[in-house]
Amino acid sequence: MYDFHTHTLLSDGGLLPAELLRRMQVLGYSVVGITDHVDASNILQTLQSLERVSKSAEHMGIRLICGVEITHVPPSEIPELALYAKNNGAEIVVVHGESPVEPVMPGTNHAAVSCPHVDILAHPGLITMEDASLAEKHNIALEITARGGHNRTNGYIARIAEKTGCLLVVDSDAHQPGDLMSARDREIIASGAGIPDKILTNLLSAEENEFCHRFT
Repeated sequence: MYDFHTHTLLSDGGLLPAELLRRMQVLGYSVVGITDHVDASNILQTLQSLERVSKSAEHMGIRLICGVEITHVPPSEIPELALYAKNNGAEIVVVHGESPVEPVMPGTNHAAVSCPHVDILAHPGLITMEDASLAEKHNIALEITARGGHNRTNGYIARIAEKTGCLLVVDSDAHQPGDLMSARDREIIASGAGIPDKILTNLLSAEENEFCHRFT
């Protein structure tokens, strides 16, 4: 299994990176992205801290994807911060999308899917068809999320992804141990969003998911 969107004590999560990785190892994950919240104030320190646990991940048999989630910044800052993250060791850049339950600045979705250094647009809410098409064009994945509140528009995102052909990932956006998903949890989240059974296995598998291929 994979999960590209998790948080630790490096931002507002409840676990040290090593403990998060251990808990995910027990659940059967092979690919884990740690993507703590960042803006211009903490992006470098976060990446440097995360890099120090890469050996622990190797010992657990987990492919750690070091990354960040650019969060609540003005849309005009997203391209610069995403490039800065990639230039300073981020393998994955997630942008905190226009969730229906947080005051994310309008234009954030558009800025994210227009940026070649962004990999995932998390919980994008009622993303427009235009922006979903841009995500498809730039190989940016849209997220089906388990996170309460953010997941209110999962069904909408699944439908718009089917129409535009953009990539999807299923992530926990975990902040606490109880947020981590079992294999069955992941299946319920994805099927509950209306994703057809015929593509469910490929979507959920780290080996089969098209987006995962760039990291494995």
